[in-house]
Amino acid sequence: MASDIPEETTSFVGRKAELVGLERTIAGHRLTTLTGSGGVGKTRLAARAARQAASAYRDGACWADLSPLHDDSLLIATVSDAVGLSDHTLRTPIDALCEWLADKELLLVLDSCEHLLPACAHLLGEILTTSPGLTVLATSRQPLGLRGERAVEVEPLPVEGAGDALTLFRDRAAVAAPGLALHGPAAAAAAAEICRRLEGIPLAIELAAGVLGRESVEQVAARIGTRFDVPADESARPPRHRTLRTAIGWSHELCTPLERLLWARLTVLRGDFDEAAAREVCAEGPLTPDGVTEALDGLVAKSVVRRDGARHRMLDTIREYGRMWLAELNEERAAADRHAACFLGLARRAHAGWTGDDQIVWYHRIAEAHADLCAALDHLLVHDTAAAQEMAGRTGFFWCCCGHLPQTRDYAQRALDAGPAEGPHRTRALWVLGITVMLQGDYPAARRLGRECTRSAARDGTDEGVLAAAYLCGLTHLMTGRPQAGLRRIEQVLRVTGAGSRLEKAYRLRCRLIVVFALTSLGRLDEAAEAARRLRAVCEAQDERWTRSYVDYQLALIALLRGDAETSAAYARAMLEGKHRLRDRFGIALGLDILAAAIAAQGAGARAARVYGTGQVYWRMVGHPQRGTPELGPLREACERKARAAVGDAAYQRAFERGRTDNAEVGLAAALQGEPL
Repeated sequence: MASDIPEETTSFVGRKAELVGLERTIAGHRLTTLTGSGGVGKTRLAARAARQAASAYRDGACWADLSPLHDDSLLIATVSDAVGLSDHTLRTPIDALCEWLADKELLLVLDSCEHLLPACAHLLGEILTTSPGLTVLATSRQPLGLRGERAVEVEPLPVEGAGDALTLFRDRAAVAAPGLALHGPAAAAAAAEICRRLEGIPLAIELAAGVLGRESVEQVAARIGTRFDVPADESARPPRHRTLRTAIGWSHELCTPLERLLWARLTVLRGDFDEAAAREVCAEGPLTPDGVTEALDGLVAKSVVRRDGARHRMLDTIREYGRMWLAELNEERAAADRHAACFLGLARRAHAGWTGDDQIVWYHRIAEAHADLCAALDHLLVHDTAAAQEMAGRTGFFWCCCGHLPQTRDYAQRALDAGPAEGPHRTRALWVLGITVMLQGDYPAARRLGRECTRSAARDGTDEGVLAAAYLCGLTHLMTGRPQAGLRRIEQVLRVTGAGSRLEKAYRLRCRLIVVFALTSLGRLDEAAEAARRLRAVCEAQDERWTRSYVDYQLALIALLRGDAETSAAYARAMLEGKHRLRDRFGIALGLDILAAAIAAQGAGARAARVYGTGQVYWRMVGHPQRGTPELGPLREACERKARAAVGDAAYQRAFERGRTDNAEVGLAAALQGEPL
């Protein structure tokens, strides 16, 4: 398994000897750091090496891109995401990560550590100590300084003769200027001179090739020849850094004024971005939205920005240069304001679109924009606390579902502490914080926040707030073994509220879900089944997936309690299909438990054991042995006993271990084999 290792969208040139040596180094050392100047190719080499080495590790290779992080506040969260951990407990994030990795046989790649050296060194010191099967490959401009680290210097590409540097130049020239002849004596000599003057640094060569089409190879060589004399103020820099910086500066000079302005403004975006985000964040003054599109195409053509489908990316070294110009233009605050406004707008649209046919699209967009949303929240917490409170409330439920509970709790609490003392946005932030602590198992805090959210909603006088508070209180009652109290609260609120706006409908659907859960817990199965079928029909009509998946879960449970194991298994698979599309690991863990129970009830003991084992993989991802409403425990135990009895303890244990040691996706795919509803 190779998780999130960047795909190669352009040709990979040379590095054969380096890859062979790196394979041996990784096999013989638990921490290998690829060092070298910016633009020398550390990331490309690490990606190719990790992809080749992944099969040697039982749990594969995982990639954590640290370049979008401006400080270490999201470091552990980023690494946790990379290795598949979505902790739902009250443990510290580092403790949860150490426990998750303790029995893994895994290659972990940390890319771009140089701006977080102390934090990366501390983190790796912890996880390498507690995880004997872990191997780490890092990229950094300098070593991490840890005991046992093997630092491998990545050299530029060879430039002598028909070296790899010239091959790279020709490959990129063929893309930038198709049909351009480079084999004539003058052109070939100019190309070789470009590679020599750029010292074989891949990024510098790509920038030079990006100019072709507007200038000939000979013209580019002449420009470089006059541009690369060392200025006095640059003489103290390391030679390769000086060469790359000069190449970037030369590319900057060749850009139009609007392209330069866009280059600077784009640096406020973290990681990948699409054209719509670039237009929203960067358009102001002389740079119109259409001007952004035109300038972005120009930067792509010059290899300053890389395009992969609809997404764009700027490499760290190029981003650093643009950030310097952003400061020179005195636009840092204005750019950060536009960035925050852009992602607050994203949060608003996602929140409004939660109940509808684009629900899964919004879910994934919020997950993919995590670093930008956090950066926007950090900015708003300093400069506009009311907007920060709104944003924390609108993103929080998505983040809970994505497994970002520690960050959700931290941001919601900070927004409540800093922002207005009353209003609908405060009510929503209270609701988010309450849901978060409830999912972490902090039920006393959830009850307290439920009461506070109820009071805040009453002051607001909005049905959305009243329904949200009721859902929080009802769910907390269910999780603490008080289904009758939860049912009474929800039924009362449903009677006095309407379902006007789409947002109100979303909260109303959640409250109706609590009714289904409560009726099931109380043993009123006929009523529960009828309420569930009606709610499922509404969800299907609206293409609402999150609520529907939990309705399917309850229908699976009701069918199992009625003795209809075949129907139970079909509903469980439907629930798992929905949760898999939402990447909701907590929901997947619940679904696997009910599916295993249904399979056991059909007498397929070994298959049930394997599904139970896969369920344990997902429960470990969220940091709990097993969760759910209190009545589920005895049912799980009874079904497990039946499965054991069907095949015997030894066969059961073998199948369970197979599921527990399977790759999570492989195990889930095996569990889903069957006919979903």
